[in-house]
Formats: sequence, structure tokens, C-alpha cells
Amino acid sequence: MTPVNSGAFLSDNAAPVHPRVWAAMQAADEADAPYDNDALSMALDECFSDLFGRPAWALWVASGTAANCLALATLCEPHGGVVCHREAHIEADEGGAPGFFLHGAKLFLAGHSDGGDGARLTPEAVRAVIDPIRPDVHWVQPHALSVTQATEYGRVYRPHEIAALAALAKERGLGFHVDGARFANAVAYLGCSPAEAAGPCDALSFGCIKNGGMSADGIVFFDEERATLARWRRKRAGHLQSKGRYLAAQILAMLEGDIWLANARAANAAAAEIAGACGERLMHAVEANELFVRVTPAEREALRAQGFGFYDWGADAARFVTAWNTSEEDARALAAAIAGL
Repeated sequence: MTPVNSGAFLSDNAAPVHPRVWAAMQAADEADAPYDNDALSMALDECFSDLFGRPAWALWVASGTAANCLALATLCEPHGGVVCHREAHIEADEGGAPGFFLHGAKLFLAGHSDGGDGARLTPEAVRAVIDPIRPDVHWVQPHALSVTQATEYGRVYRPHEIAALAALAKERGLGFHVDGARFANAVAYLGCSPAEAAGPCDALSFGCIKNGGMSADGIVFFDEERATLARWRRKRAGHLQSKGRYLAAQILAMLEGDIWLANARAANAAAAEIAGACGERLMHAVEANELFVRVTPAEREALRAQGFGFYDWGADAARFVTAWNTSEEDARALAAAIAGL
């Protein structure tokens, strides 16, 4: 059975906007203070403080790249560096934006190069990178550690793993950032609180766009001074939109009634349905809404001929991504097609 939408598994960025988000934007369509002085933008701090159970200060931005880079710019000076996985989005998929926003700061790459660790860092992998660095003016010093939850390969850090990395960051005096482009999928998989999934981080990029939003992701800080610094940097970077209430409305709509979690659970369930048909073809355990599947070039073409959209992943694999609106019919159709290869 061919899916109704041939782009259904291409990316969660290709998914439509959730109706509640559209409704919230429409409800915000009346005069209010510009920039981030409107009532909706000013409500974000309290909402995220309640969500994480500790004081939080939140900003909206228009993309995940902006969220990551503006967050890291508050944690790392231009002469310093950020430790991240070598498969991290900030290294592999942001077009050099971290170097631009951080004014030349270095990325220290850790972890396996073959994806064998699912793009998850361990304290040992981080130490292997930072321990050889001499405290010498001629050497770039690490200033921050960034991890992705869920990772670029759809793996999820358990709370104790996040806590261990946060403890190492604190021990070494590093700021701790969590790239949460698919944070909702991680929380949905773990079944724990958002605070446990993020750990005691200093800054979190809170993804909404992939999860039913349109044009707003959040940056959540747990230190007011860093949030204030980020507001200056957001303006300087050209990301302070004059009608910010429309971005705030999207984020608040996702949080209200836990739509962000309901959407993630639906996407995760669709991915699990497909994973059941993949068997040994799976390159990584499916813990969120991404599947990396071993297929030959001929098999990829066979799947495309049936109407399925996806990205090639190297010479002999494919990436499939489910979304909040992936139908059970479409998920079963893809599962059957893969099983029939």
C-alpha cells in the first residue's frame, strides 16, 4: 500500500503544523507589545520553570541552529572550545554556524567515527579529548560540553548517563548544553520528567519545529545572567523578531495540555511499528522517531518506486523519520515494504 504522502518519512521537518499551533497563532493575532515584551513571550519563563521544577528563563528563536549557537555563545568564549560528538548536529549539519556565532571558537570532536555508539558521549570519551589539553595559552581550552537528546542516530541518554556527563562538566568547569531538537521524543521514550531527561544542564535547546511547530524553537537557560546575555546576542544576530508573540504562541501551545509529549509519543509509536519489520537491517536501536536501515541502492529505488520518501544514508543505508502526524496506515505500509525486500 502506497502512503498518501510520499514525503511522509523524509523528515519530521516536512510534517505539517499542528492545528493547536495554528489556532494559537490566530489567537495571538491582535496588537501587543513588540519584540519580546508581549504577554505571551513574558509567560515563557514561568511555563518552563514549572516544567523543569527550577527557575528558568526562556527565549524564542526561529531555528534549531540559532537555538544551539546562541546558547553555546553564552557558555564559550571565542578563544575556547566546545566538546561534542563528532556526529553532533553542531558539527555535521549547521554549516559552520557555531564558528560564526561563537566568533571562531573550536569544536572538540569526541566519540566513535563509525556511529557505533549511536552518537552518545560517555565521560570516558570526553576525558579522552580534554585530558591531553595542557592549561597553556598556546592551546585552546574547553569551555563547554554539548550533547544531543535524542541523538542524531535516534538514541536516548538515560537520566544517569546525562547526570554523569553533567557531573564531569561541573568538575572540569565546563558549561553544559543539551541540544533538544528532539527532546520531546527522548522524554516520551524515557517516561521520566523533563528535568531528569535534561539533567542539571545550563542551557537547553527546546525543539518545537520538528514536533508540530512552524517557526519557533526555544532556548531555556537555568541562569538569569546567561539568558540576559543571550538576549543581547539574539538581537545582534538578527534573531529578535519584532512580532515575537507569534513565536511565543507556538511554544506555549505545544506546552499546554502536553501536546509536545503527545506528538512525540505518536511519532515514536510509528517508528516502533516500522522497526518491528526491519530486523537485522537496523543500524541503531530505535528509541525516538528516526530509523537507520541497511538497504542496497536497488532496494532504495524499489522503496521509492512504491512512493516512499526518505534520505539516503551513505552507500548502503537509508534514514526514515516519523512525525506527529504519521498515520498507522503509512507506518504499516512502510513496514510491509521493508519486510518484503
